[in-house]
Amino acid sequence: MAVILKKVGTLEYLVAEGIETPHCFTTRLGGVSTGIFDSLNLNFSRGDDPANVVENYRRIGAVLGFTPEDVVNARQIHSDIVVRVDKENRGKLAVAGASPECDALITKEPGMALFASTADCTPILLWDSATGAVGAVHAGWRGTASAIGAKAVAAMTREFGTKPEDVRAAIGPNIGFCHFETDADVPQAMLEAFGQEVKPFIRQQNDKFYVNLKEINALILRRAGVRHIEISDCCTMCQPDRFWSHRVTRGQRGAQGGIIVCKEVRR
Repeated sequence: MAVILKKVGTLEYLVAEGIETPHCFTTRLGGVSTGIFDSLNLNFSRGDDPANVVENYRRIGAVLGFTPEDVVNARQIHSDIVVRVDKENRGKLAVAGASPECDALITKEPGMALFASTADCTPILLWDSATGAVGAVHAGWRGTASAIGAKAVAAMTREFGTKPEDVRAAIGPNIGFCHFETDADVPQAMLEAFGQEVKPFIRQQNDKFYVNLKEINALILRRAGVRHIEISDCCTMCQPDRFWSHRVTRGQRGAQGGIIVCKEVRR
């Protein structure tokens, strides 16, 4: 199983072969936004025309089978907060202050689509193959050090009866091991949180460090009992024409991310 690129007209997106509910990791290609938001920007908070963002959601939704009114997003704060959302949270994408303040969303409400916004940070999608519950996670390095992926799985277990061994996880495009240059505080946080097991995912070069956030998040999920994990090999800094990178653009950008749709499981 792998995370593979798909194209529909000008729209490009990635899907994990092991997740059977509609989902994707978006790219910046195939939308209607212009300027620094060119073209499939899915973030309302960075200054893009809201009508363009809604149309961008409509376009990706037409492929995956949802409408903009089905989507819930979060006001992301680089936390380890996980919030359960239900049908009363739908349709408020462009309403200021309506989105929950957190960095992971979970639901078991059929028809809802959850979105995690990224532009170098790590998007994680979760699908419970037994109950149909889903999760969308934004894992910055602070969220990673706080094991937000594992906390999302634990919340799904608590709220929906999810068994970690039934979860299919996908880790999407982020700033890769090749480019995530940091000071000592980031590797120190990872080592303090997870011990020596993360050492292979940290490389020192002179007075700087490089950290593999994809593999650390995969380790976190495995420790939480998740057995099925697919990892994209895409780096946002390596492919700035396909993905937004906060570092490449120095913050002048739109956002891609991970979207997953909850569907009722039929037995």
